[in-house]
Amino acid sequence: MSYDREKQVAISAAIVAAKLCQQVRRDIPVAMEKKDKSPVTVADYGSQAVICKALGEAFPHDPVVGEEDATELRQPEMVETSISVANYVQELIPDATPEKISAWIDRGNGTVSPAIGPWTRSMVQKVFCVKTNMQSRSPSWKMAR
Repeated sequence: MSYDREKQVAISAAIVAAKLCQQVRRDIPVAMEKKDKSPVTVADYGSQAVICKALGEAFPHDPVVGEEDATELRQPEMVETSISVANYVQELIPDATPEKISAWIDRGNGTVSPAIGPWTRSMVQKVFCVKTNMQSRSPSWKMAR
């Protein structure tokens, strides 16, 4: 079976996500800490949103297994972070709203289905990039099907 369409959608989504991460890297916003004490950045949320949006539009029935969840972004104390994520995403997707972005992020809460197979999105070097303020490293993705 040829996966040409899947490959093209994945590459296009990764390029958009990389553009978002490059802009975040230029601005270097503060990293946050999730409830499990692992770091998360605006780039993590934003990149997952744009990737899940692209995959959801192209393959609406395919599950996506991502790393982030928008639950914390919906909390009142996270309104500044949510707005920051929205601002970065809107630079690339002008009609994005905080609500749409949260829904796109949560699309990454899929489960593996043997019948369909999942898309997975995983940040590599995330902890290192955050701890060094992303000065010399860039986040990279693994997207697999």
